[in-house]
Amino acid sequence: MSDDFFDQDEFIDEGVLFDDDDLDQLQTRHSLYDRWRPAMAAIAVLLTVVAISVVANGDNSEPIVSNPNVVTESTNVPLVTVPLTRTIKPGMKGDDVLRVQQRLAALHFDPGPQDSVFGQNTIQAVWAFEKLVMSTPRERATGVVTPSTWSIMQSDIQINPRRDADTATHVEVYLPEQVMIVFKDGVPVVITHISTGSNEDWCEEVAISPGEDGNNTDVEIKRGICGEAITPPGIFYFYNRRQGMRESKLGTMYNPVYFNYNIAIHGAILVPLKPASHGCIRIPMSVARYFQAIVAYGDRVYVFDGVKEPEEYGSPVPPFDVPDPDYTTVPTTIPESTLPKVVVTTIAGSPTTISVTAP
Repeated sequence: MSDDFFDQDEFIDEGVLFDDDDLDQLQTRHSLYDRWRPAMAAIAVLLTVVAISVVANGDNSEPIVSNPNVVTESTNVPLVTVPLTRTIKPGMKGDDVLRVQQRLAALHFDPGPQDSVFGQNTIQAVWAFEKLVMSTPRERATGVVTPSTWSIMQSDIQINPRRDADTATHVEVYLPEQVMIVFKDGVPVVITHISTGSNEDWCEEVAISPGEDGNNTDVEIKRGICGEAITPPGIFYFYNRRQGMRESKLGTMYNPVYFNYNIAIHGAILVPLKPASHGCIRIPMSVARYFQAIVAYGDRVYVFDGVKEPEEYGSPVPPFDVPDPDYTTVPTTIPESTLPKVVVTTIAGSPTTISVTAP
């Protein structure tokens, strides 16, 4: 821009003409403005993005209900926040889905593969986020990400343990929220949705793998069992584990880690929003694949029921199962006495005669 920009006739204030010193100062200020103008423009753009985000989220505000174990002291916040322009629902795909998956993973809510597809693993991670961070009642969890949920998800979030355990790694199970957290040195390693005991009585035919409670043979057996689907609250520790798919009195388990007699934390194909197990703690298969690698024998397990503290319960045993009195096994072989008798008569020079008689 030329020096002609500063015309004395244009700088008159209340009838007083600017002198030469004033014009020199204006020219200096204008030169500074030219140098800083790009930075000022960038700041203006950033403020505009923030303002748009606030406006977009204003109509769908979902305040966080007080949760003393969820605080905002973490520095684990994206350097650049991107507003969400749509509500993300199951089955959707896109870059915004990928950003949600990446943010959930950064907060240790395992969304499964970060593949830009809003699948079942991501839905379950969102359930856990809603229930734990937003204090959404379990039955009202949606599994969708609204712009306001996304705004909360991008904020400073730190999950604190409810207990200072006597082991470096410990697990906390929250029955009311149906959420489980593995802590290492007081920091979450993984936070996951779970499904625990349904608190219902049940009677079923169950398969039991060799080595599981109730089967001391080398082959799988079947039994009629009745029990109570209860996950007892209290303080426990891991004492055993099995690899792969297992059949037990309490059902099918993947990579189970036992902490209270037959009750284990294990992978399951079906991990619904409601408590639905026979007493075990179901976790998504994607989490179960590495769960055994992050816990060890002797690690503490705290199970909270929201009524009393785990210490008040101690280490109660689960309800013991009993044989189903109405269960009858289906015979695998037919008793010889019930088979028809076959008589073969052979006479030289004549056709063979076969006769069948009832027993």
